[in-house]
Order: sequence, then structure tokens, then C-alpha cells
Amino acid sequence: MGNFLSVECLTSHYDTEAGPVAAVQDVCFSIENGESLGIVGESGCGKSTLGLSLMRTLRGGRIVSGKILMDGKPLLDLSEDEFNKNYRWKKISMVFQGAMNSLDPVYSVYSQFSDVLRQHNYQGNGDDLIKSSLRNVGLGQDVLKKYPHELSGGMKQRVVIAMALLLKPNLVIADEPTTALDVLVQSQILNLFKDLKRQGVSFVLISHDLATISEVCEKIGIMYGGKLVEFDKASGILNNPKHPYTQALIQAVPKLHGNQKLKYIPGSPPSLIDPKPECRYIDRCPQAMDKCKKEPPVLKTATGHVLCWLYE
Repeated sequence: MGNFLSVECLTSHYDTEAGPVAAVQDVCFSIENGESLGIVGESGCGKSTLGLSLMRTLRGGRIVSGKILMDGKPLLDLSEDEFNKNYRWKKISMVFQGAMNSLDPVYSVYSQFSDVLRQHNYQGNGDDLIKSSLRNVGLGQDVLKKYPHELSGGMKQRVVIAMALLLKPNLVIADEPTTALDVLVQSQILNLFKDLKRQGVSFVLISHDLATISEVCEKIGIMYGGKLVEFDKASGILNNPKHPYTQALIQAVPKLHGNQKLKYIPGSPPSLIDPKPECRYIDRCPQAMDKCKKEPPVLKTATGHVLCWLYE
């Protein structure tokens, strides 16, 4: 089976008065058709910028270099009009961070679905498509007459996910889809993603919660300081983490059983304005060595890679 989505050395910057912010630098990964990928890391590590780069909606920033291939097609070589006409929302869509607060309060749910179809020049039976999309997320058509303030947080999140699925894309990027939801609704949203995955939809789920990601995704990428420091199958990340940052993240997750003491990661993430070539984690890493002052190598593993001198 060939790669459905391949990202090669993707670098994205934000231009500021202090200099360019290297929010995403040399990120590489691939997933096969039907697979789902979880991107995990602390705030400010570049997770959302990566998702926005895949959608080519990086407002205030720019993709500096790299490739994004979907079924072998180089998406960054397409004009904005061609990408919008043939790919955006049709083959790749996104549930944005804080999405349930993005619904317009003065328009009904039906009006906002219709607007999506109008923006993307849909020519078929729009009403049937809208109702089908709502059924896929477990909502009835009575929701269409309502306004956002009449819906619970979980229902609004489902509506936004239904909008992302409206034109039946092959890939959905979901940025923190369970944030600000209570535990029960979080479980419902995760079960929804599992159901959609069984229907053949691929996902890139972005989260700071490793436990959430591990429930849904076959592959996991760990981001730190704008770089994908480790990428592997979920079982490899959870059972045999290699990068010291990945190990620290797992040790910071509460366990239901046992009396293992929780650990935290001391220090702060590095500045991404004109970053040094050294390992981004060097100031917080208990295993740092002199050679870590040089740029870490990309070391291949059986099913992924790790950026760390420990495995040279």
C-alpha cells in the first residue's frame, strides 16, 4: 500500500519585527490511506501551524520550503484557485482549534452548512448531503433549524465536524477537537472519530493529550520546538519511547494503577526566533551531552524516526 499523505522537510515561518519564527522546521512523515496520525506536544511547539500548513491557510505566516504530497500530487505546486477548487474541503478539510465557538451566532445551522456548499460550488442536492453529514456524526435534521446558542457544546462540536465532512474529504485535520468539553462529551467525540475511521476517513489529530491520541491513531508524531522529534507507530511511542522528551511526556501522564510518582518537565520551551542549530531540548534534557550542541541527526527506526544523539 502506497503513502496517501507524505510530508517532506516542511518548513513554515511567521515573520515578526524580531525576526522569522521557525514554527515548523524540516518536518517529515507519511501515512497510508485509512490511517490516522496524532500530533502531540506542549503549547507553542508548532502543532497547529503544521495543520494550517497542510491546509494552506497559514494566515500571518508562510511555507518556506518542503513538499506536501497527497496521492503523489504535490499540493504546494498548485495555484490557490486550483487548490481551493479541487482539494480544500473536497479532499482535505479541517476542524479548527476552538471550532465550536466559530459558528456564527446570527445564522441557523442550515444557513452555515449551505454557505459551505456555496463557497465550494457544490452542484448536487445540497439538502440530502447536509442531512447525510449530520447522520454521520449522530445528529438529526432537527438541528438544522436551530441557532448555535440552542446547542450544547458537544452538539456544536459535532456540527463543526459534520461541516468538515460535508464534501466527503479523504483527510480531516482536527486541531484539539476535545478541548473545553467535559469528559463524557470528549468520549463521545472520540467514539465519533473511531466510527468515521471505520468508514475509511483518515485523520490528523492535533492534541497536547497523549492519552486521547493513543485511543484513535495508529501513528504518533511528537513535536518539540517546531520539529518532529519522534515519529512511530502508536505502540512504539507508548511502549518504547526513544526521545527523552517523549519519555518525559509519558512519565507526566497519570496512571490509574500503581503508585508511580508523576514527573514534570522543568524549564521552558526554546525561543523559535532564530533558533540555534543545537538540539531544541538540550536545556531541559537530563541526558544532554556535548554533541547535543550540534544539530541532532535524523535516525531511522523500523517504522519511523527519532532526532537524538543517544541513538547515533
